[in-house]
Amino acid sequence: MCKDTGYIIIPNENSQPTFKQCECLKKEIVKRQWNNSGINIETATQTFNTFKAWNDSSKVAKETAIEYFQNFKKIRKNKQNSIMLCGQVGSGKTHLSIALAINFMKKGYKVVYMPYRDVITKVKQNMTDEEYYKKTISKYQVAEILLIDDLYKGKINESDINIMFEIINYRYLNRLPIIVSSEFVMERMLNFDEGIGSRIYQMCKDYIIEIEGKENNYRLK
Repeated sequence: MCKDTGYIIIPNENSQPTFKQCECLKKEIVKRQWNNSGINIETATQTFNTFKAWNDSSKVAKETAIEYFQNFKKIRKNKQNSIMLCGQVGSGKTHLSIALAINFMKKGYKVVYMPYRDVITKVKQNMTDEEYYKKTISKYQVAEILLIDDLYKGKINESDINIMFEIINYRYLNRLPIIVSSEFVMERMLNFDEGIGSRIYQMCKDYIIEIEGKENNYRLK
């Protein structure tokens, strides 16, 4: 459509033509964002095929993630259109989250990757730069699908909560899906901050994968 320029020309009889981003450029920008986070989606090994279930919990987690992907087209406009993988460290949460994202991008969806700790740190370091703050928050608010990796990792303060509320609340109100991984199980998340936790719960309630117990840490297997 854009003849590999990245922009589509829109003719205007009465003035100069205008330009709009082509879908191919939008997808390329998303790929660059993933690459900047250290994940090359073209060569990533985190796929459903490479996730080898080693016990009942990991099998259920994989099956639930695949089911969510298969049903996504039917539920994407619903309030319950999201998925959360939470609990035990080393249980494959990030692997399955990235596998979902890769499969969605192969289907043409634009999935924005948000490594929680890195993003929160950079946003707080630049909070006095209003333009940077608004641009960054908006990227995560309006993404077609947002993957939040390791939500609440590290020490949390009121600024972290306020930033995440802006992102989650916008997506909650506009029914924009999220894929969330976190070491916090749902009950802990609700106790930590009920405003954010209850919104995530309502969005993900049909696809919440909770894994607890060190026996589910693959790294200790």
